[in-house]
Amino acid sequence: MAARKRREPLSRDRALATATALVDAEGMAALTMRRLAADLGVEAMSLYHHLPGKEGLLDGLVEAVIAEITAAADQAETDAAGGDWRTRLRLRFLAARTVMLRHPWAPALLSSRPTIPPGIYGYYEGILATLVDGGFSYRIAHRALHAFGSLALGFAQEVFKPAGEEVDAAEAELAVLAEQLPHLGAMVAAEMHAATDPTLGWCDSQTEFEFTLDLLFDGLEQARDRSATDG
Repeated sequence: MAARKRREPLSRDRALATATALVDAEGMAALTMRRLAADLGVEAMSLYHHLPGKEGLLDGLVEAVIAEITAAADQAETDAAGGDWRTRLRLRFLAARTVMLRHPWAPALLSSRPTIPPGIYGYYEGILATLVDGGFSYRIAHRALHAFGSLALGFAQEVFKPAGEEVDAAEAELAVLAEQLPHLGAMVAAEMHAATDPTLGWCDSQTEFEFTLDLLFDGLEQARDRSATDG
């Protein structure tokens, strides 16, 4: 008789990897403890030994994404060895964005969690180290972190986040209001995203992301140089 195939033991890492794949394929609405257990081939109660309920699962997903971002950023840092601070940070932030484009649900999840994921501290330590190596004081480096905001994690936070049919509705509404809001209407018409421009949101395209990074880097360079002159 053929030997029975041994089932891979359930672990937190395996559960989170399966949850990530599920959300990538079907969206956050598909993720439940019962569905995840079914995909893993285990009883739902078995998951609670590794993930304490839905909130624990969501926290785990955030930790997994941060770990993926950190690994991608570390590789970018290795690839940029010997480069200046600007090149190193640009590659680091673009590496984070690659992770976000792979998991487009992650920005909203990261923004919604009530606690700071532990892995985030090590990630920002790397950003600070790059800035300090580039001649920035801790004072300006701190302000730089505020200026970067979520760009450091690969996405731009938006005040309004229409998606799908809501985007079409918002654009139609702006078209109607174009006579009362000529500048806003003209801006939206001029900034329609090209099909080849990867987006994470209504106002979070790759082109906009990189433009904002370069603008911030230019300003930081000027602030560093002024600080050095002022003594």
